[in-house]
Amino acid sequence: MQLSGIISISGKPGLSKIISQNKNGIIVESLIDGKRFPVQGNLRVSTLEDISIYSYDEDILLSEVFAMILKKENGKACISHKSDPSELKKYFRSVLENFDEERVYQSDIKKVIQWYNLLLEKGILELKEEKPKKESKAKKETQPKKEAKSKTKPKKAETKEANPKKASKPKKDKE
Repeated sequence: MQLSGIISISGKPGLSKIISQNKNGIIVESLIDGKRFPVQGNLRVSTLEDISIYSYDEDILLSEVFAMILKKENGKACISHKSDPSELKKYFRSVLENFDEERVYQSDIKKVIQWYNLLLEKGILELKEEKPKKESKAKKETQPKKEAKSKTKPKKAETKEANPKKASKPKKDKE
């Protein structure tokens, strides 16, 4: 799941994608309507890669939470962020059992669900099948190693003689 370049701007609805950077700030494109606009350095910007959700054990990256929702919903949209607050909390608990209820607010749950649906709609989140890593290692061990043997002899490096410099013509002194 590639969330690099996706940001949240305080005071602006939805998410934006970084397009380019200039000396005064960055140029972003809104994922909601596709409009491009500059973001000055005085606005608070958060990248989705850096956001995590508090849990009782350890903080969980937002990308991992999105992956859990994606797996639970089989690559489809989840409930609406406009649902009843108790329903949102119940749904979030079904995805992430041990989130810290004291530090994860209702507004945070609402944003996560809204962002998930928006990213899924734009095709940024994709359900990927994971291949078991143990099988790939076993296949590598059973396959014989092929050593590259060259039948031709390696070429010797040829040395070039430096071209002798021609003597420069003596300068004529004007008297």
